[in-house]
Amino acid sequence: MTVTEPTHREPVPDNDGSDRVVLFDMDGVILEGWGTDDIIHSHALDDVLNERGMRVTGDLRRPLETYEYNDDFRAACEELGVDPATFYRAREERSAKRSIEQLAAGTRCLCSDADALDELSEHTTVGLVSNNYDPTVAFVVDHFRLDAFSFVRGRDLGPDGFRRRKPDPHYLNEALEALGASGGLYVGDRATDIIAAERAGLDGVFVRREHNASLDLDVEPTAEIGSLHELIPLVSGR
Repeated sequence: MTVTEPTHREPVPDNDGSDRVVLFDMDGVILEGWGTDDIIHSHALDDVLNERGMRVTGDLRRPLETYEYNDDFRAACEELGVDPATFYRAREERSAKRSIEQLAAGTRCLCSDADALDELSEHTTVGLVSNNYDPTVAFVVDHFRLDAFSFVRGRDLGPDGFRRRKPDPHYLNEALEALGASGGLYVGDRATDIIAAERAGLDGVFVRREHNASLDLDVEPTAEIGSLHELIPLVSGR
């Protein structure tokens, strides 16, 4: 599976003529659910092991099927005699493939207020920046026909992509550069989203939903909303 190129069009100026944009997280904000199920990574590990004719069980298996690229993962790879970065990349490729298959089967749907995107895009440039895999994010946009987005970016597969996840602002900065924007809003449902927004010079907007209704943020967002429709007056001046 190849990583798709980020999608972007020319920015649409705000009513005040500025080059501010509204960027969104995907999982839990546009697409229902926290993210990729853990079982996806477990099955993806099986795919890689089967392809290599390997069998791993017990304590050695557990760090290999987790989402993280950490010391435990690298130590397990070294014990198996495989290159950690190469093995991690292979497992993530299978995870992305399986997550796309799961989405295609209809296991997740858009959040009910995602229809606000079209109206928002009439007033300002909107983009999607997610910690989820770039191929998965591209599939979601295509599958659900989310044409409002002028820029679409998930994280790259492999260790570098893992290290650049939010709260690292890497992909938010990439979006701002691609869109020729100097600032704006980033809408997310986790503390890491708000931290990444601040580091990228964006105003962090926290959306409160059923899955994070009781979440006690240890950071202060610029604004908190209960629906994406609440963004429309913020960008339209109504």
